[in-house]
Amino acid sequence: MSTKSELIDRLRAELRARLERLSQAAREAHAAATDAGSKAESKYDTRSLEESYLAKGQAKNVEETADQLRIFESWAPPEFEITAPIDAGALVEVDLNGETGFYLLAPTAGGMTAEHLGCELTVLTPESPLYRKLRGLSTGDTLESPALMVTEVS
Repeated sequence: MSTKSELIDRLRAELRARLERLSQAAREAHAAATDAGSKAESKYDTRSLEESYLAKGQAKNVEETADQLRIFESWAPPEFEITAPIDAGALVEVDLNGETGFYLLAPTAGGMTAEHLGCELTVLTPESPLYRKLRGLSTGDTLESPALMVTEVS
């Protein structure tokens, strides 16, 4: 199994764990919102309304994370030659002012981070300006903002 495959498996596992945590929080928020004890005691008591907003937000987070997991579960990014231009599915190693960093150009779960080879990896999606800046670059290419150099593509 390649390093990129192992990394994607870890990201899938993290999404599964995140989904379980969010689902539990959503169940608890829903229970609190529908509990008889949260019924308003006066016209100024907004506890029930606030709990229903929280439950709705939690349910939305569950739905979004479930969608991300569904996409990640079926996603099989291509392997890239080290000198290939960066495109969707690439794992990109960069030098950020002397420090190594990694980016994974993925279809979803943007902003998610993980440890990879002792460094931080950040998942980028097409909505990210950095994703768009990296596409088409190759090993040895540089960016000014942020200041980085592509050291490897896989």
